[in-house]
Amino acid sequence: MTTDVHDWNELTGDLSLPTLHRLYADGAVSPADVVRAIYRRIAARGADSVWISLADEAAATRQAERLQSRGSPNDLPLYGVPFAVKDNIDVADMPTTAACPEFRYVPSGSAASVEKLLAAGAICIGKTNLDQFATGLCGIRSPYGAVASVFNAEYAAGGSSSGSAVAVGAGVVSFALGTDTGGSGRVPAGFNNVVGVKPTLGLVSLRGVVPNCRSLDTVSVFALTCRDGAEVLRVMSGFDPDDPFSRQAPVVTERSPHAGASAALTFGIPAPKDLIFFGDRESATLFDAAIKRLRRLGGNVVEIDFDPLLEAGRMMFEGPWVAERAASVPEFFKAHSDAPLPVTRSIMEKAQCWDGTDVFTYLHRLRALQRTIEQSVWSRIDALVVPTAATAYTIAELEQEPIVRNNRNGYYSYFVNLLDLSAVAVPNGFLPRNGVAMGITFIAPAWHDDFLATLGGRYEAALGVPPGSAHMPRSSGEPTL
Repeated sequence: MTTDVHDWNELTGDLSLPTLHRLYADGAVSPADVVRAIYRRIAARGADSVWISLADEAAATRQAERLQSRGSPNDLPLYGVPFAVKDNIDVADMPTTAACPEFRYVPSGSAASVEKLLAAGAICIGKTNLDQFATGLCGIRSPYGAVASVFNAEYAAGGSSSGSAVAVGAGVVSFALGTDTGGSGRVPAGFNNVVGVKPTLGLVSLRGVVPNCRSLDTVSVFALTCRDGAEVLRVMSGFDPDDPFSRQAPVVTERSPHAGASAALTFGIPAPKDLIFFGDRESATLFDAAIKRLRRLGGNVVEIDFDPLLEAGRMMFEGPWVAERAASVPEFFKAHSDAPLPVTRSIMEKAQCWDGTDVFTYLHRLRALQRTIEQSVWSRIDALVVPTAATAYTIAELEQEPIVRNNRNGYYSYFVNLLDLSAVAVPNGFLPRNGVAMGITFIAPAWHDDFLATLGGRYEAALGVPPGSAHMPRSSGEPTL
């Protein structure tokens, strides 16, 4: 994205990291100017259900001014960059609710991920709405209101990190933190024309995050570009000895399992019987165009057996991991059984259907599936490519059928964390009938986060569609992969 600093407008100007760095370095604007512009943008959007709580504008402006007095854009990688935080991640002195008012508390310290961002110069604007306790992929399961796609107010933004995705897609912040257990950092990215970075499990500390399924949770990033998302991820990453789920990254990670420096990449896609769009022909057409685009970029495309991945994905809500959700904050659920929304409570109550034997039976089966997929899938391809979501639903449709349609949103995403994979969701165009954005997701084994960021960046350049709500097509040459 290129923006002349002299053309930057406080109400519409580009908030990507390179643009802000250039603006600050040239003295065209200050971090305080940007903060004031952000609050005017928020006011202009009105009551959009994106925010659960906002930082006080005067306090945020003072933070920006202190930043100006103590450093420069060359000193801090995220100098003066405005960001938002999903409201199941702690920010010091701001309420954490997990979209449940009765759960509300005010932490004295920030989550480890947020601490690193603040130390890098980023400025937190506020806490964003979510599907309650991060349970859902629709963005409407919140007492703070349903969150709509930035492109059509009748359509759901996707969840659970709905507010974070819309805050970025609407051009209100440069990036936002979400969490991802079964697709919550990817599905809303697709519906709002932004990038969703789903890191390898354990790459980013979970300290200070309200758990959903602690063994499957990760902090995710919504950004305007893959480059921006990768930069934010680099700042947040690192082993945390105080987080029992943090992992040491391997000393050496391969760019891809088997592609040489000059070899064409091989992409896997589901076999036709599993490439399902639930009757949405326009979505199918967009995905077909994506595959043609990858071929034009020099990629090889092969069909893979998707059944083992689908079986793993079904375990998300048809297996004992639903009991791990109930174990996330058990004391609260016991003391406040009526506090969660009915749909959230109904999911938590399924925990009673599982016992310890079931847990180990499913763990053993999952391990067998991982080995099968290593041999039948990752031995053949460099990355898997799937639709980020199969179709888009209106808020009314999701209210009418909250479980089945929500789970359809997870058809292509539920399996990723269960199988310990990394992923990045990128834009892929718009549905002609309603203007809602759709995306594709690149998936690779754990620790291939940098590889996927590079791959996603090349794809977004070839697509030629600016991120977020500034979505008029732009001309672009198609680089080789």
